[in-house]
Parts: sequence; C-alpha cells; structure tokens
Amino acid sequence: MEIVYTSLKRRGRGLTDPISEVSEVAEVLGTLWAHTTSEDGLEHASGRAQRDRVDLLMYLLTLDPTAPGFRSATCRINDLLHRCHAASPLMQHRYLPPDMPV
Repeated sequence: MEIVYTSLKRRGRGLTDPISEVSEVAEVLGTLWAHTTSEDGLEHASGRAQRDRVDLLMYLLTLDPTAPGFRSATCRINDLLHRCHAASPLMQHRYLPPDMPV
C-alpha cells in the first residue's frame, strides 16, 4: 500500500465552523470516490479542512513497477484530482486547480 498526502488550495477563506468543515471534507471525499477508477487503485481516503486548504491523505494499492502502463501513486492521484476538478462545478468554485507534481 502506498500513501499520498496532498492538498487542495481554496479560492477564498474557509469556514471556521467545525460542522461545516466536516461537511466540506465529506463533499471532497465524495467527489473523489465518484470519479475514481479501478486504475487509480484508491483504497481509502481521509481529509481535514484547514483555513486555506483541504488536506487529503490517500491510500493506494501498490502496483508492479514492471507492469505495462505502470503509473506511480503520485501520478495516479494527480490524474484523479485533475479529473475531479474538471468534472465538478463545486470543486472548480471552491478550489484552485491542483498543482502538478514536482
């Protein structure tokens, strides 16, 4: 299993209400699950709302690096986040496009 930490940066300041933060994280995770594919290998995801971002911790299946079409965990998460952002008006409205991996 591989673990990837990433963040989505807000377009504006976040809410300070703890109930709203829990709801926001649930919306982000729901969007991730709605757009994940079996090729992403996502097994579990959690998040935490911060004032300027939402932090995400995602657990993925470890893939065989010698297999044809192998993509690293970082690339798979990057693709998933970009797919989610492109397909979800909520994500586009609330967050900046995801950063490209370094």
